[in-house]
Amino acid sequence: MTLDTNILIAYLTGEPAVVAVLDEARARGIPLFLPAAVEAEFLSFSKWSVEQRRMMEKFLEENFIFIPLDRPLVRRAADLRARTKIKFADATIAATALFTNTPLATRNIRDFKDIAALTLLPL
Repeated sequence: MTLDTNILIAYLTGEPAVVAVLDEARARGIPLFLPAAVEAEFLSFSKWSVEQRRMMEKFLEENFIFIPLDRPLVRRAADLRARTKIKFADATIAATALFTNTPLATRNIRDFKDIAALTLLPL
Protein backbone atom coordinates (compact mmCIF):
# COMPACT_ATOMS: atom_id res chain seq x y z
CA MET A 1 0.00 0.00 0.00
CA THR A 2 1.26 3.48 -0.87
CA LEU A 3 0.52 6.24 1.62
CA ASP A 4 -0.48 9.83 0.99
CA THR A 5 0.62 12.50 3.46
CA ASN A 6 -2.86 12.89 4.93
CA ILE A 7 -2.96 9.19 5.84
CA LEU A 8 0.44 9.37 7.54
CA ILE A 9 -0.74 12.34 9.61
CA ALA A 10 -4.03 10.61 10.47
CA TYR A 11 -2.08 7.54 11.61
CA LEU A 12 0.20 9.57 13.84
CA THR A 13 -2.72 11.47 15.37
CA GLY A 14 -4.33 8.14 16.25
CA GLU A 15 -7.42 8.20 14.05
CA PRO A 16 -8.96 4.79 14.79
CA ALA A 17 -9.98 3.78 11.25
CA VAL A 18 -6.58 4.63 9.78
CA VAL A 19 -4.67 3.05 12.66
CA ALA A 20 -6.72 -0.14 12.28
CA VAL A 21 -6.08 -0.44 8.54
CA LEU A 22 -2.36 0.28 8.71
CA ASP A 23 -1.77 -1.89 11.77
CA GLU A 24 -3.64 -4.76 10.09
CA ALA A 25 -1.58 -4.31 6.92
CA ARG A 26 1.63 -4.39 8.95
CA ALA A 27 0.48 -7.48 10.88
CA ARG A 28 -0.21 -9.24 7.58
CA GLY A 29 3.19 -8.27 6.18
CA ILE A 30 1.79 -5.90 3.57
CA PRO A 31 4.49 -3.37 2.67
CA LEU A 32 3.73 0.29 3.38
CA PHE A 33 5.39 2.46 0.76
CA LEU A 34 6.29 6.06 1.45
CA PRO A 35 6.83 8.20 -1.65
CA ALA A 36 9.66 10.73 -1.50
CA ALA A 37 7.13 13.57 -1.88
CA VAL A 38 5.17 12.34 1.16
CA GLU A 39 8.26 12.24 3.32
CA ALA A 40 9.24 15.74 2.17
CA GLU A 41 5.74 17.12 2.82
CA PHE A 42 5.55 15.45 6.21
CA LEU A 43 9.00 16.51 7.40
CA SER A 44 8.45 20.12 6.30
CA PHE A 45 6.38 20.84 9.43
CA SER A 46 8.17 23.88 10.81
CA LYS A 47 7.04 23.74 14.45
CA TRP A 48 8.98 20.64 15.46
CA SER A 49 12.05 20.92 17.61
CA VAL A 50 15.26 19.34 16.34
CA GLU A 51 14.63 16.35 18.61
CA GLN A 52 11.03 15.93 17.41
CA ARG A 53 12.18 16.04 13.81
CA ARG A 54 14.81 13.36 14.51
CA MET A 55 12.16 11.20 16.17
CA MET A 56 9.87 11.54 13.14
CA GLU A 57 12.70 10.71 10.75
CA LYS A 58 13.50 7.58 12.77
CA PHE A 59 9.81 6.61 12.87
CA LEU A 60 9.58 6.88 9.07
CA GLU A 61 12.79 4.92 8.55
CA GLU A 62 11.68 2.09 10.86
CA ASN A 63 8.08 1.73 9.69
CA PHE A 64 7.88 2.45 5.96
CA ILE A 65 9.65 1.57 2.74
CA PHE A 66 10.97 4.78 1.21
CA ILE A 67 10.58 5.08 -2.56
CA PRO A 68 13.07 7.61 -3.94
CA LEU A 69 12.24 9.93 -6.77
CA ASP A 70 14.44 8.63 -9.58
CA ARG A 71 14.35 9.33 -13.31
CA PRO A 72 11.86 6.58 -14.31
CA LEU A 73 9.48 7.67 -11.55
CA VAL A 74 9.83 11.33 -12.54
CA ARG A 75 9.01 10.46 -16.13
CA ARG A 76 5.94 8.51 -15.07
CA ALA A 77 4.86 11.45 -12.89
CA ALA A 78 5.42 13.86 -15.78
CA ASP A 79 3.24 11.71 -18.02
CA LEU A 80 0.47 11.64 -15.41
CA ARG A 81 0.73 15.37 -14.88
CA ALA A 82 0.56 16.09 -18.61
CA ARG A 83 -2.59 13.97 -18.96
CA THR A 84 -4.43 15.01 -15.81
CA LYS A 85 -3.01 18.41 -14.77
CA ILE A 86 -2.52 17.34 -11.15
CA LYS A 87 0.09 18.97 -8.94
CA PHE A 88 3.65 17.68 -9.18
CA ALA A 89 3.74 16.22 -5.66
CA ASP A 90 0.46 14.38 -6.26
CA ALA A 91 1.73 13.12 -9.61
CA THR A 92 4.83 11.66 -7.94
CA ILE A 93 2.70 10.04 -5.24
CA ALA A 94 0.41 8.49 -7.87
CA ALA A 95 3.42 7.38 -9.93
CA THR A 96 4.83 5.68 -6.84
CA ALA A 97 1.62 3.72 -6.29
CA LEU A 98 1.60 2.68 -9.95
CA PHE A 99 5.30 1.76 -9.80
CA THR A 100 4.79 -0.40 -6.70
CA ASN A 101 1.51 -1.77 -8.10
CA THR A 102 -0.25 -0.96 -4.82
CA PRO A 103 -3.39 0.96 -3.90
CA LEU A 104 -2.98 4.57 -2.82
CA ALA A 105 -4.35 5.19 0.67
CA THR A 106 -5.59 8.77 0.66
CA ARG A 107 -8.32 11.14 1.73
CA ASN A 108 -7.72 13.24 -1.33
CA ILE A 109 -9.79 11.28 -3.85
CA ARG A 110 -10.58 14.38 -5.90
CA ASP A 111 -6.93 14.95 -6.84
CA PHE A 112 -6.36 11.37 -8.01
CA LYS A 113 -9.73 10.37 -9.50
CA ASP A 114 -8.74 11.01 -13.12
CA ILE A 115 -5.90 8.48 -13.10
CA ALA A 116 -7.68 5.42 -14.47
CA ALA A 117 -4.95 2.86 -13.70
CA LEU A 118 -4.65 3.98 -10.08
CA THR A 119 -6.47 2.06 -7.35
CA LEU A 120 -7.58 4.34 -4.55
CA LEU A 121 -8.12 3.27 -0.96
CA PRO A 122 -10.14 6.03 0.71
CA LEU A 123 -9.61 6.09 4.47
